[in-house]
Amino acid sequence: MPESVITDLVNPAGNPVEQFLRSDRMPHIWCPGCGIGTTVNSFARALIESKIDLQSLALVSGIGCTGRVAGYVKLDSFHTTHGRAIPFATGLKLANPKLTVVVYSGDGDLSAIGGNHLIHAARRNIDLKVICVNNLLYAMTGGQTAPTTPGHATTSTNPYGTFEPAFNLPHLVEAAGAVYVARWTTFHVRQLARSMSEAFKKKGFSFIEVISPCPTLYQRRNKMGDGLDAMKFYKEKSKVKNGAPTSEVGLTLTGEIAVGKFVDRDRPDYLDLMKAQYTESLGARYVEQPPVEPEMVCDCS
Repeated sequence: MPESVITDLVNPAGNPVEQFLRSDRMPHIWCPGCGIGTTVNSFARALIESKIDLQSLALVSGIGCTGRVAGYVKLDSFHTTHGRAIPFATGLKLANPKLTVVVYSGDGDLSAIGGNHLIHAARRNIDLKVICVNNLLYAMTGGQTAPTTPGHATTSTNPYGTFEPAFNLPHLVEAAGAVYVARWTTFHVRQLARSMSEAFKKKGFSFIEVISPCPTLYQRRNKMGDGLDAMKFYKEKSKVKNGAPTSEVGLTLTGEIAVGKFVDRDRPDYLDLMKAQYTESLGARYVEQPPVEPEMVCDCS
């Protein structure tokens, strides 16, 4: 029996997520038990729920395990240089404000080499939707300590335990000015999809942290089991604390994981602030120019 027929018999309705994936690039590079694929599933379902025009959606990622998301989604996507996903995304948004621009990358890419861009994009309130998959260390390059690695965790660069204070990312981006801040784990797939849908509708800098397992490096080095054990750990340790002060949601090696929507507020975004300033300074001399629509040219010769 042909493979296509077998597929139709097993799943006659098809997989609703598949329309968003570049199936020709499968199998992917992610390890067994990795949570990144789960976040992509939630992201795809948020796209379906939100009914976003995919022709006006751009997805930008940097370097790292999560950075590979840009190569697997069937969207206008940009796999950029290390730590520079947010500047690329900012350029896209300012050049064409009609776009919905999503930054999809890892904790190392966004909060270490890209940390400067993270805080200033939040300060400026650039209208970006940032999804930060946090596996608590540098996974692609060998499991080194990252800015998010909890104290006492074992890594390749701290074999006797990490002693550097870790970033509390929700607190960091709230203090910098983000208007929407949430955190979930890869166990909370429905809540994560719902938060992504909310972020799509929010004007301004939105930040969603997703705690995700890395069985190959983080779980193994810290004797925390495989991917399934990580899901059990998230279920046991997670506590929904919507509206909790972000100063109180820092992560530890084996302690409680505060999840939920922590921040949902409104303030003018970067473009609104710019227009208001120019109008105040220039008065009637300020004329806003409509964005130039690119012309599609087909050279078939």
